[in-house]
Amino acid sequence: MMGGPHFAFHDLAPGEESFRDAILHGLSRARKAIPCKFFYDARGSALFEEICRLPEYYLTRTEIAILEDNSADIADQMGAHCRLIEFGSGASHKVRILLQALERPAAYVPVDISREHLRDAAISLAEDFPAVPVIAVCADYSRAFSMPPLPGAKGKRVGFFPGSTIGNFEPDAAVAFLDNYARILGPGGEMLIGVDLKKETEILDAAYNDRAGVTAAFNLNLLERANRELDGDLDVDRFEHVAFYNEAEGRVEIYIRSLADQHARVAGGRFHFAKDELIHTEYSYKYSVAELRALAARAGFHPLDTWTDPAELFSVHYFRLRRAGV
Repeated sequence: MMGGPHFAFHDLAPGEESFRDAILHGLSRARKAIPCKFFYDARGSALFEEICRLPEYYLTRTEIAILEDNSADIADQMGAHCRLIEFGSGASHKVRILLQALERPAAYVPVDISREHLRDAAISLAEDFPAVPVIAVCADYSRAFSMPPLPGAKGKRVGFFPGSTIGNFEPDAAVAFLDNYARILGPGGEMLIGVDLKKETEILDAAYNDRAGVTAAFNLNLLERANRELDGDLDVDRFEHVAFYNEAEGRVEIYIRSLADQHARVAGGRFHFAKDELIHTEYSYKYSVAELRALAARAGFHPLDTWTDPAELFSVHYFRLRRAGV
């Protein structure tokens, strides 16, 4: 633990699957896959920031607009002196909208596995909101962990999970994640979560296949990262980005496709890629309001309010734990 009166850093030393292990395991499978969490090296993070500014990629700007337009109502739901806990806090951009609207928040608790990125973002936010104690927790938020003591006994614990990141989990895994969140929040806990809505296939396909090719570069950066970090000799030009909306499953599916029958070496391993073979990199599930509420109910959350944009592209939900104890 370190810092002044309004900043503390708790390092729970989370174990993280290495990129090398993920590549060796994922490319050895019958159905090849690389986990989407490895998108975000320095190059990938910069590309994602560029994606968020694309005209086709509505998600980020739409969620921000919903939060800005409804920040007073959201703050009323959260109440005075709340302890705001954000899982996967990243750069802590969107939470600033809430902190500006909240009445005397007792604490902001960003939780993330990326140690240095978390520390830098938390320090910056503590400097910008000197009246708010910032208690950063380095942990794998997808698994159970021990929350440090938090100030503000009067205020409720409120979770914040923006960005439709819940969509990267398959439904049963999403329920398990929410159940873990429920245990962190405790009895009477509440949660604000951003979720992408189901919509026309054309809009979704455009969002994940932008004309400038930035999303393709973001996806293929996984192979470039393997070459940079793991002594790989993958010919990135012989692969392509593939993304499409699977309406039956309610999800966008993202892959890297081999354009030729080829071999490559990575991290000391030799791998064969058949022509048209796919490497799975991400699912992004889309939910109707009713479907998301049903999913959250399986983890004990009861809906209190929902906000959407006028075009009903995106949704922000407010839930309360309905069971007496977790």
